[in-house]
Amino acid sequence: MIDKTFAEHFAEEWIAAWNDHDLDRILEHYSDDFEMNSPVIISVCQLASGVLKGKAAVAAYWRTALNLYPNLHFELISTLLGVDSICLYYQGVRSLAAEVFHFNESGKVVRAYAHYQ
Repeated sequence: MIDKTFAEHFAEEWIAAWNDHDLDRILEHYSDDFEMNSPVIISVCQLASGVLKGKAAVAAYWRTALNLYPNLHFELISTLLGVDSICLYYQGVRSLAAEVFHFNESGKVVRAYAHYQ
C-alpha cells in the first residue's frame, strides 16, 4: 500500500520537476520500461492507441510537449492514494487533469494514465 508520506513527496517532486521543465528530473520517477497512456499522445505523436512504451519514447514525447508549452505550469489540487497507485489531480496547461501512477516495488512508476477535462 502506498503511504501518505510517499504520495505527498512524489506529488511535490513531480510537480516541481514539471514546473522547472527539467526532463531528466521528471524521468527519474519512472522505470525504464514504463508505459504512458494519454489522449494527448494521440494528437502530439499521431499515435491512435494513445500509448507509449519505454522511457526513450516517452522522453521524446515529453520533450516535444515542453517545447510546445514553454510556459507550462501545474498546480496541485489533491493527491489521492490507492493500493499501489497515486492519482494526482491538478490544474494543467489548458484544463484540469488527473494522472494515475502505478508503482513497482522500487517506488518507480511503471504505468501512468493521464485524464483531461
